[in-house]
Amino acid sequence: MSNDSFFDEQKEQSLVKARIVEKYFRVWANVIIREIKKRKNQGEKVDERIAYIDLFAGSGRYKDGSKSTPIKVLETAISDPDMRNMLKTLFNDADPEHTNSLEAAIDEIPGIENLKYKPHISNYEVGEKIVGTFEKLKLVPTLFFVDPWGYKGLSLKLINSVVKNWGCDCIFFFNYNRINMGLGNAKVQEHMNALFGKVRGDELREELQQLNSDERELTIIEAICKSLQEMDRKYVLPFRFKHENGNRTSHHLIFVSKHFKGYEIMKRDVMAKESSEQNQGVPSFEYNPATIRQPLLFEISRPLDDLEQMLMDEFAGQTITMQEIYMQHNVGRSYISKNYKTALINLESQGKITAEPPVNKRKKNTFADSVKVTFPPKQ
Repeated sequence: MSNDSFFDEQKEQSLVKARIVEKYFRVWANVIIREIKKRKNQGEKVDERIAYIDLFAGSGRYKDGSKSTPIKVLETAISDPDMRNMLKTLFNDADPEHTNSLEAAIDEIPGIENLKYKPHISNYEVGEKIVGTFEKLKLVPTLFFVDPWGYKGLSLKLINSVVKNWGCDCIFFFNYNRINMGLGNAKVQEHMNALFGKVRGDELREELQQLNSDERELTIIEAICKSLQEMDRKYVLPFRFKHENGNRTSHHLIFVSKHFKGYEIMKRDVMAKESSEQNQGVPSFEYNPATIRQPLLFEISRPLDDLEQMLMDEFAGQTITMQEIYMQHNVGRSYISKNYKTALINLESQGKITAEPPVNKRKKNTFADSVKVTFPPKQ
């Protein structure tokens, strides 16, 4: 499976993937640290540690010598006084050559000695034993990055075990090509069932027999997202990576959280901004090299127009605030808050909805979260 390693990918995609994790880590850590300080100031007894765990950490460098995620996360922590004193890190990889190289790369980071907690490096196969350990622990707020080369070690139980406690989120690598092939391979049925659950795995294998390649991908991603959401109603957000020619998917990064705040930050502030395309201001939530080189070929759909019609249909006859519309409608869709505001401004200018306060009592081209919208009943 090493041919599909994170470290063998094209530099362009690898950098985007590492940047998504690094950006989210920075924002996530700052949000959690502020909450810990708030609770402490209110007199609560709180654990003042946060953690970052990478279960398939690799060697610390890409083949071209550029820094991988563990190094970037540690550099982020070193640059921030609070993170320096609060962050614990665990970097695991089953390959001792990788961990030896990673340890050397970490030792070379300027200021690494300023971290209160020295990075911990381990050599374990990721499987039932590690899952059992996490299930028993009450974890401090932790960001997990799970990046297996194929699918071995990746399971619903693993993800559930690491996001069960407050402040714990997970970003994992979903090797679509490997998993697509694995679902039709009886020899790896156990691994597939660990990832989708046996009942859904059996249903998925049956359903995929009738589908073309595009339908297969949508169905597989939908299945993994539903499996994750069923565990304590978690928020799930996939980000797709395309091959160089833009015709086939190589893999997805999938984000999992129990809290809407984490979902919104990852969606609006990280993945939306790393998308290679924005159509009518709506992010694609994918990195596709072809859309950068040939953007006109991909201006096919009109997602903002679709959103306007969806809002007219789904909120017909209701009076509801912009924030309530956004909270009720955006989860599981590509739209971010500014798309809803644009859509509502457009609908108001067309006379299809009314708003309070009306447009002449608001700043030009604004639509605050508190603005109340009245939708006409369905005709």
